[in-house]
Amino acid sequence: MLISALVLGLLGSLHCLGMCGPIAFMLPLDQNNGIKKTAQLSIYHFGRLFAYGVIGVLFGLLGKGLSLFGIQQKLSIGIGVLMIILVLIPGRYLNGHKLLSPIYSIIGKVKSRLGAELKKKTPDTFLTIGFLNGFLPCGLVYMALLGAIAMGSPLEGGFYMMIFGLGTVPLMSLVVYSKGMFSTSIKSKIQKLIPVFVVIIGILFIVRGLGLGIPYVSPKAAPADSVSATIECHQP
Repeated sequence: MLISALVLGLLGSLHCLGMCGPIAFMLPLDQNNGIKKTAQLSIYHFGRLFAYGVIGVLFGLLGKGLSLFGIQQKLSIGIGVLMIILVLIPGRYLNGHKLLSPIYSIIGKVKSRLGAELKKKTPDTFLTIGFLNGFLPCGLVYMALLGAIAMGSPLEGGFYMMIFGLGTVPLMSLVVYSKGMFSTSIKSKIQKLIPVFVVIIGILFIVRGLGLGIPYVSPKAAPADSVSATIECHQP
Protein backbone atom coordinates (compact mmCIF):
# COMPACT_ATOMS: atom_id res chain seq x y z
CA MET A 1 0.00 0.00 0.00
CA LEU A 2 2.90 2.39 0.69
CA ILE A 3 4.32 1.63 -2.76
CA SER A 4 0.97 2.65 -4.22
CA ALA A 5 1.39 6.06 -2.55
CA LEU A 6 4.79 6.50 -4.20
CA VAL A 7 3.51 5.52 -7.65
CA LEU A 8 0.47 7.77 -7.23
CA GLY A 9 2.82 10.66 -6.53
CA LEU A 10 5.07 9.81 -9.49
CA LEU A 11 2.22 9.45 -11.99
CA GLY A 12 0.31 12.37 -10.57
CA SER A 13 3.23 14.79 -10.81
CA LEU A 14 2.03 16.14 -14.16
CA HIS A 15 -1.39 16.75 -12.66
CA CYS A 16 0.25 18.54 -9.73
CA LEU A 17 2.07 20.84 -12.13
CA GLY A 18 -1.26 22.49 -12.90
CA MET A 19 -1.43 23.81 -9.33
CA CYS A 20 2.10 23.66 -7.98
CA GLY A 21 4.02 24.22 -11.25
CA PRO A 22 3.42 27.99 -11.37
CA ILE A 23 4.44 28.26 -7.72
CA ALA A 24 7.65 26.31 -8.43
CA PHE A 25 8.45 28.67 -11.33
CA MET A 26 7.87 31.72 -9.10
CA LEU A 27 10.13 30.55 -6.28
CA PRO A 28 12.74 33.26 -5.53
CA LEU A 29 15.61 30.84 -6.17
CA ASP A 30 19.22 31.97 -6.49
CA GLN A 31 19.84 31.54 -10.23
CA ASN A 32 23.53 32.42 -9.95
CA ASN A 33 24.53 29.74 -7.44
CA GLY A 34 23.63 26.15 -8.37
CA ILE A 35 24.34 24.69 -4.92
CA LYS A 36 22.32 27.37 -3.14
CA LYS A 37 19.50 26.96 -5.66
CA THR A 38 19.36 23.20 -5.03
CA ALA A 39 19.37 23.76 -1.27
CA GLN A 40 16.52 26.28 -1.52
CA LEU A 41 14.48 23.93 -3.71
CA SER A 42 15.11 21.07 -1.26
CA ILE A 43 13.84 23.19 1.63
CA TYR A 44 10.72 23.98 -0.40
CA HIS A 45 10.08 20.27 -1.00
CA PHE A 46 10.70 19.52 2.68
CA GLY A 47 8.02 22.06 3.57
CA ARG A 48 5.55 20.34 1.22
CA LEU A 49 6.34 16.88 2.60
CA PHE A 50 6.04 18.15 6.16
CA ALA A 51 2.59 19.59 5.38
CA TYR A 52 1.51 16.31 3.77
CA GLY A 53 2.80 14.44 6.81
CA VAL A 54 0.85 16.63 9.23
CA ILE A 55 -2.36 16.21 7.23
CA GLY A 56 -1.69 12.48 6.94
CA VAL A 57 -1.33 12.13 10.71
CA LEU A 58 -4.66 13.89 11.26
CA PHE A 59 -6.49 11.74 8.71
CA GLY A 60 -4.69 8.63 9.96
CA LEU A 61 -5.98 9.51 13.43
CA LEU A 62 -9.47 9.66 11.97
CA GLY A 63 -8.93 6.24 10.45
CA LYS A 64 -7.73 4.89 13.79
CA GLY A 65 -10.83 6.25 15.50
CA LEU A 66 -13.01 4.45 12.97
CA SER A 67 -10.98 1.25 13.26
CA LEU A 68 -11.54 1.19 17.05
CA PHE A 69 -15.16 0.39 16.28
CA GLY A 70 -13.99 -2.83 14.63
CA ILE A 71 -14.64 -1.69 11.08
CA GLN A 72 -11.03 -1.57 9.85
CA GLN A 73 -11.72 -3.99 7.00
CA LYS A 74 -15.04 -2.37 6.10
CA LEU A 75 -13.30 1.01 6.18
CA SER A 76 -10.65 -0.19 3.74
CA ILE A 77 -13.34 -1.54 1.39
CA GLY A 78 -15.36 1.68 1.69
CA ILE A 79 -12.31 3.84 0.92
CA GLY A 80 -11.53 1.72 -2.13
CA VAL A 81 -15.10 2.01 -3.42
CA LEU A 82 -15.09 5.78 -2.79
CA MET A 83 -11.85 6.20 -4.76
CA ILE A 84 -13.36 4.42 -7.74
CA ILE A 85 -16.61 6.41 -7.52
CA LEU A 86 -14.75 9.74 -7.38
CA VAL A 87 -12.87 8.80 -10.55
CA LEU A 88 -16.09 7.93 -12.35
CA ILE A 89 -18.10 10.99 -11.24
CA PRO A 90 -17.47 14.06 -13.47
CA GLY A 91 -15.74 16.87 -11.59
CA ARG A 92 -18.46 19.40 -12.46
CA TYR A 93 -20.82 17.63 -10.05
CA LEU A 94 -18.40 18.18 -7.16
CA ASN A 95 -17.05 21.68 -7.85
CA GLY A 96 -18.79 24.65 -6.29
CA HIS A 97 -20.90 22.66 -3.85
CA LYS A 98 -22.17 24.71 -0.90
CA LEU A 99 -20.79 22.20 1.59
CA LEU A 100 -17.30 23.06 0.34
CA SER A 101 -17.65 26.82 0.92
CA PRO A 102 -15.77 26.81 4.28
CA ILE A 103 -12.93 24.87 2.65
CA TYR A 104 -12.74 27.37 -0.22
CA SER A 105 -12.57 30.19 2.33
CA ILE A 106 -9.58 28.60 4.07
CA ILE A 107 -7.92 27.92 0.71
CA GLY A 108 -8.35 31.60 -0.20
CA LYS A 109 -6.47 32.62 2.95
CA VAL A 110 -3.70 30.13 2.22
CA LYS A 111 -3.31 31.52 -1.29
CA SER A 112 -3.12 35.08 0.03
CA ARG A 113 -0.41 34.14 2.52
CA LEU A 114 1.40 32.19 -0.18
CA GLY A 115 1.40 35.19 -2.50
CA ALA A 116 2.94 37.33 0.23
CA GLU A 117 5.66 34.76 0.94
CA LEU A 118 6.63 34.54 -2.74
CA LYS A 119 7.69 38.20 -2.59
CA LYS A 120 10.15 37.57 0.22
CA LYS A 121 13.70 36.22 0.08
CA THR A 122 14.38 35.45 3.73
CA PRO A 123 15.93 32.07 4.68
CA ASP A 124 12.62 30.69 5.98
CA THR A 125 10.69 31.70 2.86
CA PHE A 126 11.13 28.42 1.01
CA LEU A 127 10.06 26.32 3.99
CA THR A 128 6.94 28.46 4.49
CA ILE A 129 6.05 28.42 0.78
CA GLY A 130 6.43 24.63 0.67
CA PHE A 131 4.36 24.15 3.81
CA LEU A 132 1.53 26.38 2.54
CA ASN A 133 1.75 24.72 -0.87
CA GLY A 134 0.93 21.42 0.79
CA PHE A 135 -2.50 22.73 1.82
CA LEU A 136 -3.60 23.85 -1.64
CA PRO A 137 -6.49 21.88 -3.21
CA CYS A 138 -5.52 18.93 -5.40
CA GLY A 139 -7.64 15.98 -6.46
CA LEU A 140 -4.72 13.57 -6.14
CA VAL A 141 -3.95 14.79 -2.63
CA TYR A 142 -7.56 14.04 -1.72
CA MET A 143 -7.16 10.53 -3.11
CA ALA A 144 -3.96 10.07 -1.10
CA LEU A 145 -5.76 11.28 2.03
CA LEU A 146 -8.37 8.58 1.56
CA GLY A 147 -5.49 6.14 1.57
CA ALA A 148 -4.15 7.72 4.78
CA ILE A 149 -7.53 7.18 6.45
CA ALA A 150 -7.59 3.55 5.34
CA MET A 151 -4.17 2.96 6.94
CA GLY A 152 -5.94 3.25 10.31
CA SER A 153 -2.94 4.72 12.12
CA PRO A 154 -1.67 8.31 12.60
CA LEU A 155 1.95 7.22 12.02
CA GLU A 156 1.17 5.16 8.93
CA GLY A 157 -1.19 7.85 7.63
CA GLY A 158 1.52 10.48 7.91
CA PHE A 159 4.07 8.13 6.35
CA TYR A 160 1.66 7.34 3.50
CA MET A 161 1.22 11.03 2.69
CA MET A 162 4.94 11.81 2.90
CA ILE A 163 5.73 8.96 0.50
CA PHE A 164 3.06 10.31 -1.83
CA GLY A 165 4.72 13.73 -1.65
CA LEU A 166 8.13 12.16 -2.21
CA GLY A 167 6.82 10.73 -5.46
CA THR A 168 6.08 14.24 -6.73
CA VAL A 169 9.56 15.59 -5.99
CA PRO A 170 11.49 14.35 -9.09
CA LEU A 171 9.21 15.94 -11.69
CA MET A 172 8.57 19.06 -9.64
CA SER A 173 12.35 19.53 -9.45
CA LEU A 174 12.94 18.83 -13.13
CA VAL A 175 10.49 21.49 -14.28
CA VAL A 176 12.40 24.10 -12.30
CA TYR A 177 15.62 23.23 -14.13
CA SER A 178 14.11 22.35 -17.53
CA LYS A 179 11.03 24.36 -18.35
CA GLY A 180 8.84 22.97 -21.11
CA MET A 181 10.57 19.59 -21.15
CA PHE A 182 7.33 17.66 -21.64
CA SER A 183 5.32 17.90 -24.83
CA THR A 184 1.54 18.26 -24.74
CA SER A 185 1.07 14.73 -26.14
CA ILE A 186 3.19 13.16 -23.40
CA LYS A 187 1.31 15.09 -20.72
CA SER A 188 -2.00 13.99 -22.21
CA LYS A 189 -0.99 10.32 -22.22
CA ILE A 190 0.17 10.40 -18.60
CA GLN A 191 -2.96 12.30 -17.52
CA LYS A 192 -5.05 9.47 -18.94
CA LEU A 193 -3.11 6.94 -16.84
CA ILE A 194 -3.80 8.71 -13.55
CA PRO A 195 -7.51 7.74 -13.22
CA VAL A 196 -6.64 4.17 -14.21
CA PHE A 197 -4.05 3.92 -11.46
CA VAL A 198 -6.39 5.51 -8.89
CA VAL A 199 -8.93 2.78 -9.72
CA ILE A 200 -6.18 0.16 -9.28
CA ILE A 201 -5.35 1.62 -5.84
CA GLY A 202 -9.06 1.55 -4.99
CA ILE A 203 -9.20 -2.13 -5.93
CA LEU A 204 -6.11 -2.78 -3.77
CA PHE A 205 -7.84 -1.23 -0.75
CA ILE A 206 -10.94 -3.34 -1.43
CA VAL A 207 -8.83 -6.50 -1.67
CA ARG A 208 -7.00 -5.46 1.52
CA GLY A 209 -10.32 -5.15 3.34
CA LEU A 210 -11.56 -8.53 2.17
CA GLY A 211 -8.88 -10.30 4.25
CA LEU A 212 -8.06 -12.97 1.66
CA GLY A 213 -4.94 -14.12 3.46
CA ILE A 214 -2.50 -12.71 0.87
CA PRO A 215 0.68 -11.59 2.71
CA TYR A 216 1.27 -7.80 2.66
CA VAL A 217 -1.71 -7.29 0.31
CA SER A 218 -4.78 -8.76 2.00
CA PRO A 219 -3.85 -10.26 5.39
CA LYS A 220 -6.51 -12.12 7.32
CA ALA A 221 -8.05 -10.22 10.19
CA ALA A 222 -7.54 -11.58 13.69
CA PRO A 223 -10.62 -13.45 15.00
CA ALA A 224 -12.80 -11.40 17.30
CA ASP A 225 -12.36 -13.83 20.19
CA SER A 226 -8.57 -13.66 19.98
CA VAL A 227 -8.69 -9.85 19.97
CA SER A 228 -10.92 -9.92 23.07
CA ALA A 229 -8.54 -12.34 24.78
CA THR A 230 -5.60 -10.05 24.02
CA ILE A 231 -7.43 -7.09 25.50
CA GLU A 232 -8.31 -9.05 28.63
CA CYS A 233 -4.70 -10.17 29.06
CA HIS A 234 -3.56 -6.53 29.15
CA GLN A 235 -6.16 -5.48 31.66
CA PRO A 236 -4.97 -5.19 35.29
